[in-house]
Amino acid sequence: MNKIVVEGGVPISGEITVQGAKNAVLPILAATVLTDSCSIIHNCPRLRDVEKTVQILTDLGCNIKRCGGDIEVDASGMKDCGIDERLMREMRSSIIFLGAILSRCGAAEVGMPGGCPIGLRPIDLHLKALRKMGASICEDHGYLKCECSRLKGCSIHLDFPSVGATENVMLAAVRADGETHITNAAREPEIIDLAGFLNKMGARIRGAGSSMVTIEGVPLLHGAEYAVMPDRIVAETYLIAAMMTGGELVLRAAVPSHMQAVISALAEMGGRIEKSHSGLCIKCHRRPGSIHIIKTMPYPGFPTDAQSPFMALASIADGTSVFVENIFENRFRHVDELVRMGADIKVEGRSAVVRGVRSLCGANVCAEELRGGAALVLAAMAAEGRTEITGTEFIDRGYEDIEGTLSRCGIKIKRVIN
Repeated sequence: MNKIVVEGGVPISGEITVQGAKNAVLPILAATVLTDSCSIIHNCPRLRDVEKTVQILTDLGCNIKRCGGDIEVDASGMKDCGIDERLMREMRSSIIFLGAILSRCGAAEVGMPGGCPIGLRPIDLHLKALRKMGASICEDHGYLKCECSRLKGCSIHLDFPSVGATENVMLAAVRADGETHITNAAREPEIIDLAGFLNKMGARIRGAGSSMVTIEGVPLLHGAEYAVMPDRIVAETYLIAAMMTGGELVLRAAVPSHMQAVISALAEMGGRIEKSHSGLCIKCHRRPGSIHIIKTMPYPGFPTDAQSPFMALASIADGTSVFVENIFENRFRHVDELVRMGADIKVEGRSAVVRGVRSLCGANVCAEELRGGAALVLAAMAAEGRTEITGTEFIDRGYEDIEGTLSRCGIKIKRVIN
């Protein structure tokens, strides 16, 4: 069993170049199957989810070459339109292949998706939209079987601004007949990044990043070369690391405009954050103050992915903070482990009250999902003594070499492989 071991109490100091965004690179890699030529994607982080996506592409018949952060996908040999149930179960975002494969092949057969156990993430919005575009979809023994000789553009209103559903409709619509209009679309920066890549392939997408996206279908797309945006959630995690350890950090390649809700909250808690031409600089040499209330919301509101790292910060802040989780009903799985380290947190339904304590204590804890795992690493950095964190496979889904990155900034952290 792998574990991350942290000796706490050391302020972080140094520079970190923010990795490519997990939530952007996955749909972009899925989009490479829309053409029968080569695409080159730069700034691809080495993550478990990226490797699983590459495995899906390989199983579909694509030829993959990886060199450092670059992945070249040659989809000319794509021979299959199905994804094995085992791979689908390991990664929730694998569902975004549905629209791309259906658009390319006129049929798709994929297993029901899995992922982190943070609550229900129904795919009914995806299926409802694809059916409206003309797809026939049935569920058979854990598989979704889809057929449509030619998808047709139409007007689609999403009942919730789902990132995955917005991406799936975009991937399906770029080669559909006519125009597709998505209203109440997700507005995340990752949506803009996917549209940027698709437009480079010859797609015609307008309005990405707003609540209304228009896609004019084209007969064919071509390969393209594209660099993935920096990961805003990873950047936010390291900003919190500086706050929790009383250190200072320079984040290169961070995009402040992607993180306004989090930057504002950190400033309210006492962080000194300055923007520069290369990213962000944060300093915090005193105990952070509490924050009145944090409510997770769709972008540009406070991101659900930052809730658990922020709760770790609030656990050592001066005063009481309240968290309301509006996106996922089971995203407080990290609370019991933080309490094991000495945090004072009370949960009722989707709300948590955090009373800051003077210090946390090292303990043996277990990550049960990605962002909760990151919260435990942050807590371990601020705690007194030694912390051992198991469940590292969840952390590796979203953070590239987290122990190496933090170690280079002075944190006493290592990975132990048994």
